[in-house]
Amino acid sequence: MIYPKIPLAQSVIEICLAKGVTTIVLSPGSRNAPLILGFTTNPNFDCYSIADERCAAFFALGIAQQTNSVVAVVCSSGSALLNYYPAFSEAFYSQIPLLVISADRPQSKIDIGDGQTIRQENVFANHSLYNANLSQEASVENDMHINKAIDAASYKKGPVHINVPFEEPLYQTVTALSVTPVITATAKTTPVIPAKELAGFATIWNNSAKKMVLVGVHPPNTIDAAVLAYLAKDPSVIVMTETTSNLHHSSFVEAIDSVITPFTTQDFEDFKPDILLTFGGMVVSKRIKAFLRSYQPEHHWHLDPLRAYDTFGVLTKHFECSPNAFFALFLPLVATNAKSSYHAKMAAVVALRKQKTAAYLATIPFSDFKVFEIVIASLPVGCQLQISNSSPIRYAQLLAIDPSIEVFCNRGTSGIDGSTSTAIGAAVAQNKPTVFITGDIGFLYDSNALWNMYIPKNFKIILINNGGGGIFRILPGHEETPVFNTFFETTHQLTAVHLAKMYGLNYQLVQDQAELESSLPDFFALQDAPAILEIRTPTLQNDLVLLQFFKELT
Repeated sequence: MIYPKIPLAQSVIEICLAKGVTTIVLSPGSRNAPLILGFTTNPNFDCYSIADERCAAFFALGIAQQTNSVVAVVCSSGSALLNYYPAFSEAFYSQIPLLVISADRPQSKIDIGDGQTIRQENVFANHSLYNANLSQEASVENDMHINKAIDAASYKKGPVHINVPFEEPLYQTVTALSVTPVITATAKTTPVIPAKELAGFATIWNNSAKKMVLVGVHPPNTIDAAVLAYLAKDPSVIVMTETTSNLHHSSFVEAIDSVITPFTTQDFEDFKPDILLTFGGMVVSKRIKAFLRSYQPEHHWHLDPLRAYDTFGVLTKHFECSPNAFFALFLPLVATNAKSSYHAKMAAVVALRKQKTAAYLATIPFSDFKVFEIVIASLPVGCQLQISNSSPIRYAQLLAIDPSIEVFCNRGTSGIDGSTSTAIGAAVAQNKPTVFITGDIGFLYDSNALWNMYIPKNFKIILINNGGGGIFRILPGHEETPVFNTFFETTHQLTAVHLAKMYGLNYQLVQDQAELESSLPDFFALQDAPAILEIRTPTLQNDLVLLQFFKELT
């Protein structure tokens, strides 16, 4: 076995191995050479090389998103580290375990005018669950910091940072370890809800005729079927699910925005819940957030082992446990409220909205909305769907998606940066076909994601190109001016054809509905190389089609 000669690098690598951190994304460099040598020469590690640091971190994030285990991303010193920050903050808000290991110069070289040096210690302090600033020599204290950082990423579900100073020479290797690092274990405790306390909440639940369950970003196949069945059958319960919730039942309310946008003041009063029960991560729908902030429930309970955001300004109880653990104890204490008409009233509204939606979609011209209708309905059964932020995730929220399809989106910070890189990382971590739906601005912004030798052959990109940031056209204050077109929408005439050729991806361009419908079956059937289907939509019509949709729902 070959090891880096520097003892501190040996300690980092051996502790990672001992604690099960075996997926390593490496950003090529020089100062991190001891780590690169150690990780890549050890067959126990799966190593990936991604040149662009921002892409590398999001690629690692995508793998961790799917495996729910700590993935390490390793870079050289200097500004390389700062390029990890967008993914680092996404990992923090999406509760994804990410380990950043940065090589550094010794402290004596910082702020003296030496090259590739910045102040790297605690650089992620505002979003890091643990910062391990190591000293240059291997020591028990360093070992303890490394252990604590990895444990924090694993158990607290988020990003951590280990900063490792190395002095030259960097490339020397040895055939035997010169350190015996200390490996520690952190006991993972499961909070227990006192039965007496839970009984009091069950009484509140039983006395309420209007309970709303709202589910944000949530991993698929993690909620017991018995829980879903109970929530679905209680007449006093409405379950509202987002596209990213990965929860499905015929009685649940999906496409939230299309349901509540036409509400009158009386409707909001009628559907204002007594109890709001939430679980999962960030909520996409601005309309449901505005509704619940203006018509606040008396009780808001959130289920999560780690965090509870007071999204609606009325959080009254954080149950620090998983939804399954909560419901296993809670459901035996509650009774079905047969007298309530809460669910039935909402079901009638949903049925009307579905009818209105179908009628409207049958009449609209070729546009972003029509493209989403066609693409969503054509997705391969059982695939993984990755969606970029801005317009794509909002259009996806308006349409039903087959329950066999798992849906993911970077909703922690809701940024467009890194969506393609995340999707590729997620595809690498899964064996199933992956479809990534993106807009033109997000795609171009993260185009270095394609500078990646690991893209699976069954990875498909649906690129909806409307020639600019179309979402800004549906926001209040839009005016057709040079300032708007240049500085808000970012109008352009670019396509992906040359990028696809450069990176060896199959490519096809379609520009109308007939071409799209005839192309999709063959596009999804392609297996010889990753592929891009670029769909050109009319820049000046998409916003009108979408805004009219909400008017037609009443």
